[in-house]
Amino acid sequence: MFHWLEQRPFFFAVFLFLTIAFAGFIEAVPDFAKASQPTVGTKPYSILELAGRQVYIKDSCNACHSQLIRPFKSETDRYGMYSLSGEYAYDRPFLWGSKRTGPDLMRVGNYRTTDWHENHMMNPSSVVLGSIMPAYPHQFTNIADVATAYANANTQKQVFNVPYDQEGMPKLGSWDEAKAAALEEAKVIAADMKNQQVKDAVAAGEIPEIVALIAYLNSLK
Repeated sequence: MFHWLEQRPFFFAVFLFLTIAFAGFIEAVPDFAKASQPTVGTKPYSILELAGRQVYIKDSCNACHSQLIRPFKSETDRYGMYSLSGEYAYDRPFLWGSKRTGPDLMRVGNYRTTDWHENHMMNPSSVVLGSIMPAYPHQFTNIADVATAYANANTQKQVFNVPYDQEGMPKLGSWDEAKAAALEEAKVIAADMKNQQVKDAVAAGEIPEIVALIAYLNSLK
């Protein structure tokens, strides 16, 4: 049979394509099935964390930072445990990234603090010598869009069956309840910050973008 195929390049190419396609299908399908199952301990983002994720996307943090640690020693030594497919079960959209101008942030919540992020976002080179990352002072005055984050969470719950309001999972409840919960979470973060303008805003019932962003970054573990 192989001798016959070797004499007929077209049929050989078709046979080779079908063989590789079948093997790829068998290899990929189990991973797609696993990807739909959250890793133990993985939870949906809180409303404040979702608002911070919106800031992360809006300010194009994912253009320079990946969120995907590959199973290589050089990566795990630097960033921690390699990424598992089930850890992304509640990520919509995925922020894997394809470029690392800056470091991977998949586990940044394990080794950076609120105080570090505050200083870094205001003046990156003050904490990372020679950093080419731009400063983001507007995040300290812009107010996070918590309402859109709440709508996003409700959409995910209804369309994708994300288990909000289930035991051990973040609560949604009514808009007033969600807004109050986000503010309480913001107060905890603001208490660890030095910027008085941010502290005053949170005390007045508003949540600056920097607080929401830090909540999101702290959740990446």
